[in-house]
Amino acid sequence: MQLREALGELPETVFADLLESEDGYVLVVDLPGVTPETVDVTIEGRQLQIEARREKNVPEGFNYLSEERALFLDADLPLPPDVTGADAEGTIDRGVLTLTLPKSDADSGQQIPIS
Repeated sequence: MQLREALGELPETVFADLLESEDGYVLVVDLPGVTPETVDVTIEGRQLQIEARREKNVPEGFNYLSEERALFLDADLPLPPDVTGADAEGTIDRGVLTLTLPKSDADSGQQIPIS
């Protein structure tokens, strides 16, 4: 499956799980520091687009010696052929993005609301 292969190409610092049932898929992506206000998820054609940014707070008087955590994630992932944006839902809780992607024959490219 193309989506499963694409998840393997995400940066090493991004962890993701993909689950499937008869009714749809659930994609779980760890995005520490990301909030509903700092993530956009859109379906365009056959692509799932995730744009996220995290905020880092540097304590006063400190400077980075090493900075390994990326501030941005911009990922385009192919959708399985039986998924569209219709009725897709998303939540983010403590930096874990959970997308529910129902299986469907209809096509309606749309933004997925994240709560």
